[in-house]
Amino acid sequence: MAEDTAQSAPAQPAIVVGGGISGLVAARELAVRGFAVTVLEAAGHWGGCVYAHELDGLTLDAGAESFATKSTAVPDLLKELGLDSEIVIPRPGGSWLYTVNSEGAPEVFPSPKQGLFGIPAAPTAKDVVVIIGEAAATEAARDLEMPVDPALLEPGVSLGQVVRARMGEAVLDRLVTPVVAGVLSAHPDFLDCDAAAPGLRAALAREGSLARAAASLRAAAPAGSAVGGLVGGMQSFTRALVSDLEERGAELLLNTIVESVTQADDGSWRLETGEDSFATEHLVIATDGPTAAALLPEQFANATETVDSEIPSTGAPIALVTLVLDAPLLDQAPRGTGLLVAPGTPGVTAKALTHASAKWQWLADAAGPGTHVVRLSFGRLDDVAAEGAGSGAGSVSATSEDEALVAAAIADASTLLGGSLSAADVLASDVVRFRAGLPFARPGHRQHMASLREQLEQHEGLHVVGAWIAGTGLAAVVADTRRRVSASSQS
Repeated sequence: MAEDTAQSAPAQPAIVVGGGISGLVAARELAVRGFAVTVLEAAGHWGGCVYAHELDGLTLDAGAESFATKSTAVPDLLKELGLDSEIVIPRPGGSWLYTVNSEGAPEVFPSPKQGLFGIPAAPTAKDVVVIIGEAAATEAARDLEMPVDPALLEPGVSLGQVVRARMGEAVLDRLVTPVVAGVLSAHPDFLDCDAAAPGLRAALAREGSLARAAASLRAAAPAGSAVGGLVGGMQSFTRALVSDLEERGAELLLNTIVESVTQADDGSWRLETGEDSFATEHLVIATDGPTAAALLPEQFANATETVDSEIPSTGAPIALVTLVLDAPLLDQAPRGTGLLVAPGTPGVTAKALTHASAKWQWLADAAGPGTHVVRLSFGRLDDVAAEGAGSGAGSVSATSEDEALVAAAIADASTLLGGSLSAADVLASDVVRFRAGLPFARPGHRQHMASLREQLEQHEGLHVVGAWIAGTGLAAVVADTRRRVSASSQS
């Protein structure tokens, strides 16, 4: 009898603010454990930067198009969602670098095969020397014998500091910065080493050499590709999460802006959207850092009194320009799966190019011979390359800024891919903007965020998740969100 009463008791409500990947994952963790979940998302689509757009009949990723395989966090969740059979790895070909050569002239080079984060595991290898020159390679090789400065082993050091001190400016500028700036949209000098390159500082202490540290981390990574994707694109991940939540009875509300969050005397939370009010004892804030701080000003003010850091900036505005090209000259994938561009390299304004149809077999099959999909990324924290990169939000209609970005993308693609491309070759194009960009993890980020979170979560029933506090990348966000929310919902 008691069991029947317990089963018929209404589920406890839980509210998730933010419908990006962290919010959807948090909502699913709560729904699986029997909570009646409501997700409130301000935008008109789910998934944050993991969503789709359609060009020339192809459904493509508008934002994130892969996940890191260094942990099993994403594959484990994909398996639970029934997508494990759809996981794929990039086609062979590898990436290239567009940077200046030892003479100071722009040139394209295959990325060195051995290393991590652009840090060479073998500083005098031929594929390193051809990029930075003999003298710089000799300087970098001193890392193998030099004692490690204890200051580099302290928390809060930047990735740029570590690389510069161990291997010199040439390695930093021509090898590491293109990778880091292309992926994280900021110069290594501005990024916390532990956040940008997890485990690197500990490996440096253990190995006594940055080259050996990079080699050891690479060797310890799971066999196979460093990234994975899904047939049909990573937007399938978002669709699967939404579908799963719908099947579990979650209430999913788009275009719903939370205007205020207050905590009542009994500890419960009250949310106002302008049209509706919500109440819950279980609240997850899954927005960017500044939005979270604006919604919880009292809680953040109290928490940050002992944290010597501001809430991390959301980073540079980023514009992604996708081109669908009628370009048989690209059938041989002349630059592998794409290129990363060293900041300041003349002749190109983009920071990276992904040759998506050369990278993913499913897309090559969908596009067909002679048709190619390339995506160029504009905008860095320290050097916003395109004036229009920060304009608008999401996928927007053609404007003068869009047209200028598309023209720049065509010119850059020609330079980077080594072929002559023109507007006549473009079957379709789209500009997608992320005004906030990637979270900017300053030196000391991890320590500050750990302290901030510890203090915020002293408020019973409150959890704060997302890339700005967990670290960038789907693997970090998924692992952190599941760990935090599932642990709190056991009781």
